[in-house]
Amino acid sequence: MSAPAAGPLVLLECLIAGTTHRDGLRAFEPHLQPEQLLALQREPDSSYDDWAVRVYTTGPDAFWLGYLPEGHNETVARLLDAGYPISARLTHKAWEEEWLHLEIEVLLAR
Repeated sequence: MSAPAAGPLVLLECLIAGTTHRDGLRAFEPHLQPEQLLALQREPDSSYDDWAVRVYTTGPDAFWLGYLPEGHNETVARLLDAGYPISARLTHKAWEEEWLHLEIEVLLAR
């Protein structure tokens, strides 16, 4: 049996939800590139979703892209709440009319 890969463990592959509600995303979109690392942040006081997790770009001028999709975010939220090193990576982007389709992988560092 071979040794496990040294890279991060992919916990979830999904679309970022709520991109149509992010002001300034159309202008920011050219800065988004496949393989770009993204940050995840819990929103424990959300009135819409008990397990809300925001998705941001990284760096000093981090841009809020949207959320992990409701119904697929509880495990990631629990891991973030417990202090695990969870991040994300952009895998694909495409416009579908007025909707920016952003696919990501949610990653757990090994």
